[in-house]
Amino acid sequence: MPKLYPEALAFCILWSLLAVWGWASLGVTVGLLLSVGLFLIIMPSSALILSRTSNFGLEKAVRWGILLLAALALLSAADLYA
Repeated sequence: MPKLYPEALAFCILWSLLAVWGWASLGVTVGLLLSVGLFLIIMPSSALILSRTSNFGLEKAVRWGILLLAALALLSAADLYA
């Protein structure tokens, strides 16, 4: 069995919870945008950073930063539409 990395597991769980929270607070469209949309943003940016710099620390910081910005945007939108 492959080794589980706690940081990667936490990232995936929080990403899933963010999508579920978006669906619960603003509808299924927002949940899908958070799920698929973040995938379309995070994966290419991670690949670009790793292919150009091979810096895993930078890739991790960018990945978590994108997730944090998405969470802040969702929090703001949920507050506006509540």
